[in-house]
Amino acid sequence: MKFSTREDIAAPIDYVFERLTDFRAFEREARRRGIDLSRTDPLAEIGPGFTWSLRFPLRGKMRRLVFQIADIQSPSLLKLEGQSSGFNVNSEAQLIALSPRRTRLMLSFEIRPRNLPARLLLQTVRLNKANYSRRFAGRVQRHAAQIELDWAKAQRG
Repeated sequence: MKFSTREDIAAPIDYVFERLTDFRAFEREARRRGIDLSRTDPLAEIGPGFTWSLRFPLRGKMRRLVFQIADIQSPSLLKLEGQSSGFNVNSEAQLIALSPRRTRLMLSFEIRPRNLPARLLLQTVRLNKANYSRRFAGRVQRHAAQIELDWAKAQRG
C-alpha cells in the first residue's frame, strides 16, 4: 500500500532539505508521541547506513521497526528503508527547486506485507485508505507550513 503527497513550500531547497534531515528533531517528536527510539549505527555523518530502531504500540501490541537511510543526495533526495517482522517500509522524499525561494516536496510512503498476518492487518487499513491518506497529507502539510514559518522568522532576523 502506497501513500503519496506533494507540497509546495515557500523556502529555498537547501533550507527545506536541512529541515528534512534534522533527524534529532524527528527523534524528539517521536519520543513525544510515545515511540521508543534509538540510533543503532556508529556513523558520525548522516548518510547511507544511518540506522534507528523503533518500538511503538500498534493495535494493542508492541511493534519493532528498524529504519535506515538507503540513499541521500543533497539537496534533492532522501530514501529510507525499514523492516519489521511483518512489513517492509520504504519512504522517499524528493525536492525540486521551483524558484530560488520555493521548493516542491514530493513524499511517498509504501508498506508491503512480508507474511500472512501482516497481509491481513494491511487489508483492514486498505478499507479505510482514504482516511489514512488524508491524515498523511495533513501531517505533511502541517510540517511544510512549519518549515515556511521558520524560514520566514529566520529572514526577519
